[in-house]
Amino acid sequence: MKTTWLKTALALAVGAMSSQTMAAGFALNEQSISGMGTSYAGRSSSADDATTLFGNPAGMSRLTREEVSFGAAAIEANSDIDDTSSFPATGSNDGDMVPATAVPMGYYVNPIDDKWALGVGIYVPFGLATDYESGFQGRFFGDYSEVRVITVQPTISYRFNDKLSFGIGPTLNRIDGELQSATLNGGRVKVKGDDTAVGFNAGVLYEFTPHTRMGVTYHSKVEYTLEGDTKLSGAGFGPFAGKYDASLDLTTPESVDVSLTHELNDRWTLYAGAMWTRWSRFEAIVIENESLPGPLQGGSLDPIIEEQDWHDTWSYALGAAFKLNQQWTLRSGLAFDQSPTNNTHRSPRIPSGDRTAVSFGVAWDPTEDVTVDLAYSYLWEEDTKIRRSSPTRGVYNATYENSAHGFGASLSYRF
Repeated sequence: MKTTWLKTALALAVGAMSSQTMAAGFALNEQSISGMGTSYAGRSSSADDATTLFGNPAGMSRLTREEVSFGAAAIEANSDIDDTSSFPATGSNDGDMVPATAVPMGYYVNPIDDKWALGVGIYVPFGLATDYESGFQGRFFGDYSEVRVITVQPTISYRFNDKLSFGIGPTLNRIDGELQSATLNGGRVKVKGDDTAVGFNAGVLYEFTPHTRMGVTYHSKVEYTLEGDTKLSGAGFGPFAGKYDASLDLTTPESVDVSLTHELNDRWTLYAGAMWTRWSRFEAIVIENESLPGPLQGGSLDPIIEEQDWHDTWSYALGAAFKLNQQWTLRSGLAFDQSPTNNTHRSPRIPSGDRTAVSFGVAWDPTEDVTVDLAYSYLWEEDTKIRRSSPTRGVYNATYENSAHGFGASLSYRF
């Protein structure tokens, strides 16, 4: 039991419920509410406010005043589970196992002069939270999961001339999570782990004309070693009930975002973007166990290896903004996002399919110093089939139909 559960439980640190996130795999897109309104089209080229620190650090060079921006996005996910069959488990398939989730963000940018700008941002680039009902039919493959990454990014940008700017900043990343599952022998397993690691983000912004600009942003990989413990409980584990040390090497993938912003006239602005993510780094899960008692040592526990074979993905987005007057701007966007999972290894842990999203947003400028952004997104996935079989966890087959609503609000203040 311990072998199979470490393989699936710690795996969730690098695999997520797709319906709970607004980006591919276990990534989150919600780092900017103004960007959310256009489905993140133009994320690396718009440079509309202090959230450009994440979208493209070079965009800080376009801000002429000291600015602070903070906000949050709320994600409400829905999943319908149909066509289920299993052995030996019986139970329910209520779906809607993702609790309402808030994704906070905050940024500060200070232009030092017409060349240099400094800033710092706090945001959540990866995360998940799933909580199935207690009698979930697929409970042996996992019924409770919570994993999140919180990032702090100090950043600097430099404007070489009227056309070219560059920005870069290290990322300080904290990951932690808790995972639970039922087992065939009537027990439960709870896994906890955490780590802190460093990466970086860098970007280039080139302004072809005062009305047309292109941005390229690179978000680096981040290498973690999650350290924690696995708690086995319940009579089914007998003398092996207790806590055991566990560790997992995890690398979150790098990505490259390219986008274009064109101010068509005084009222209309058009955005287009594409992002490549190197999910193929997630080839296998290799878990090292250090404190196993003699009967659990050796064999498949030392170490545990589980193939994943994810593939690289592309996402695409188009968006537009229309300025009604000095106080009001309307936004909208459409995006398509590939899933990194494959039919061979897909499970209830990661029932991810290709998805489409449509977004709407509004910006209100009551004064020259204040901007309030509101946004709404709706995404839906292709139906995704799960076909899992394990000698120690039984069989679970199902079809997932996933969708999600996203709501965002932020306030930007310029000093």
